[in-house]
Formats: sequence, C-alpha cells, structure tokens
Amino acid sequence: MMPESLMPYGSSLAAWIVVGGAYLVQTLVADLTMVRARHTPGMPIASGHSDFLFRASRAHANTNESLAAFVVLSLAAMLLGASPAWTNRLCWGFALARVGHMLAYYADQRLLRSVAFAAGFACLLGLLVAGLIPLVA
Repeated sequence: MMPESLMPYGSSLAAWIVVGGAYLVQTLVADLTMVRARHTPGMPIASGHSDFLFRASRAHANTNESLAAFVVLSLAAMLLGASPAWTNRLCWGFALARVGHMLAYYADQRLLRSVAFAAGFACLLGLLVAGLIPLVA
C-alpha cells in the first residue's frame, strides 16, 4: 500500500516503472549485442555511430548517466510536496523522452536523438524547479 502522502504522485511512480523497464531493455539489448558481436567484456568499443553495438552501448550508458538525477530530483520533489500535477507531467515527460532517445539511438536518428535528450534534460530542470518552489514558498 502506498503511503497517503505519495498518493498524488502515483503517476510519477508509474513513470519510474517505465524508466526502469526501458533501462532493463537497454541492458538486455546492449548485452545481447555484445555477445553476438563477440565483444570482450570491459574493452572499449572502438567503432562509431554506424555500428549498432556502439549505439546500443551508448544508449544504455546515457540512460545510466541521467538516471540518478531523475531519481533524486523526482523523489525530492515528491517528498517536498511539489505540485503533483507538474511533478507527474515532468516525470512522464522524462520517461517518454528516454524511450524516444533509446529508439532514436537504435535507429541512428541523430537529430531525433538530440531532441529527445534535450526534452529529457528539460524535464530534469523542471523537476529541479518544482522541488525548489516548496523550499522558497
């Protein structure tokens, strides 16, 4: 049972599930691609964007790099009592942007990937602001 204080943020927590699921998919795709390519674990991937192994690895790494900020900022916003409507929208915006980023990276759609990254980053900034508002109000 969810604590009553988190009930207004149920949608944000559902977005966490989507982000976690996307991360698991990226882990599986990157690992299976490395096995298929007979890539030695721990060794750098020397190829570039034309290689799916490189793109799958970078998509996973990029999500890993932004995951901590998402968890910290969204959790802080919820615990500080930030606007549930804004927190929920921003969490879903981040989740959808990360899925879009992943798919664009896999498809080697660089402009779309950059737009998805920027959208996700904007959502992180929004969560920062949403969390700060209760502190200064």
